Amino acid sequence: MVDQHLVDIIKKLQAESKQRKFLESVELAINLKDIDLTNPKNRIQEEVILPNGRGKLVKVGVFGSSEMAVKAKGVADVVIQPEEIETLASDKAKARKFARQGDFFLAEAPLMPTIGKRLGVVLGPRGKMPKPIPPGSDPKAQIEKLRSSVSVRTRDRKTFHLAIGTKDMPPEKLAENLDAVLKRLTSKLERGKMNIHSIYVKTTMGPSFKVM
Repeated sequence: MVDQHLVDIIKKLQAESKQRKFLESVELAINLKDIDLTNPKNRIQEEVILPNGRGKLVKVGVFGSSEMAVKAKGVADVVIQPEEIETLASDKAKARKFARQGDFFLAEAPLMPTIGKRLGVVLGPRGKMPKPIPPGSDPKAQIEKLRSSVSVRTRDRKTFHLAIGTKDMPPEKLAENLDAVLKRLTSKLERGKMNIHSIYVKTTMGPSFKVM
């Protein structure tokens, strides 16, 4: 059962946000407290599956050898075979553009050391290092799961942002997505809600509304 309080906040946000010439995302601004994020072990990096999706296309790339490349073709947005990794890594501008174009990446497990060594400097800081999958496996299910996911990533700062959908989604569905993020976040924080200073929800260019 979706929390009516969250539904009411989303309805107010949608009512009071001006119409734009583009479809705005609905975003969370989360502020933590009493947690030392300079210590990497306290940082959070989670992919949360949003029950109602992101409301827009989420792009997924796959690093895979010939067998996996065939399976990923037509399902993934981009497929990178092993021999292409070095070419990509040798052109920093091209590598940065590549990293920006994908929201998530998957890779056959044996390719992870090479990807880390050659592309880690580009993908790592952006929180886009690939998730390893078994060699030759079918990546379709993983790709579809990631298309409905959002990355919850703190880095070393207590304030961070993430999208939970788009403004045109029904308020109940946005509230369910918001609730899914809150539950995962509190489960990962050492003191749960006690580590949260405040949470606001807003559209891309609209006013903020306090959630907690």
